Amino acid sequence: MSLRDFGLLVLICLLWALNNIVSKYVVSDLGIPPLFYAAARFAVVALLVFPWLFPMPRPRWRLIVVALLMGGGNFALLFIGLQSATPSSAAVVLQLGVPITTLLSVMMLGERIRWRRGIGIALTLAGALTVMWDPGGFSLSAGLLYVAAAAFLGSLGAVMMKQMEGVKPMQFQAWVGFASLPPLAALSAWLEPGAVAAGLAAGWPFLGAVLFSGLVVSVLAHTVYYALIQRYEANLISPLTLMTPLATIALGVAILHDPFGPRMAVGSAMALTGVLIVALRGNQVMPLLLAIRNRAQ
Repeated sequence: MSLRDFGLLVLICLLWALNNIVSKYVVSDLGIPPLFYAAARFAVVALLVFPWLFPMPRPRWRLIVVALLMGGGNFALLFIGLQSATPSSAAVVLQLGVPITTLLSVMMLGERIRWRRGIGIALTLAGALTVMWDPGGFSLSAGLLYVAAAAFLGSLGAVMMKQMEGVKPMQFQAWVGFASLPPLAALSAWLEPGAVAAGLAAGWPFLGAVLFSGLVVSVLAHTVYYALIQRYEANLISPLTLMTPLATIALGVAILHDPFGPRMAVGSAMALTGVLIVALRGNQVMPLLLAIRNRAQ
């Protein structure tokens, strides 16, 4: 990989990590309802990439389902989870998407799991559960359960996306925004009364966060990322994207003062080691999955 492209990948991972912090700030500190925030983000995406909507790829039903899974459903659950979960812990739990995608690839794409990837899956699951478990109350963190559900939807969407052919990155971004906006807006209007007023009251910080997440993260960063995964092998790109959860943990601790005790340290190390093992072995949908996992972030 050239130094220029490596620098671009580092920048992308840092932007993804910073977006985790921004998303937590919006739904927690600013008090913006999560569904409304997701709808606002996809409104920006839909507006910016609208020219790439047509011609609509086929099969159309699969495109809509994939767009909802990887877009509206994934982000809605993630933002709900971030209301109570820390960005650091969410970044670790989102790594569950890697073993989930691998298992779904076995069932839906006929891939095989050998012993090294099996060890990676086991480590990732054990690490994520270590972070999710609340030893004080002998229960799993509710916020992180939403994050885990978001990881599952993103993984299912990534595997279904692999079964489609000829969908270009900007075209897919356009359909994610277009398909996700109406249901998110409708659900927010129904379940989150006063959401628009909350957004207006938050003012410029909310507007800046929406533009950053929609324009910089969803459109610009992902366009460059998709170009990189077309240029380089997946087993080179995939491990390097682990910079995103590492940077998220660092930024969460430094900026938001996320707790980082022994349990978090051990769980993070186990989960990221497991992801690294799986990424190095590679699979058919790994690059796409990592894009989904990191941008939600």
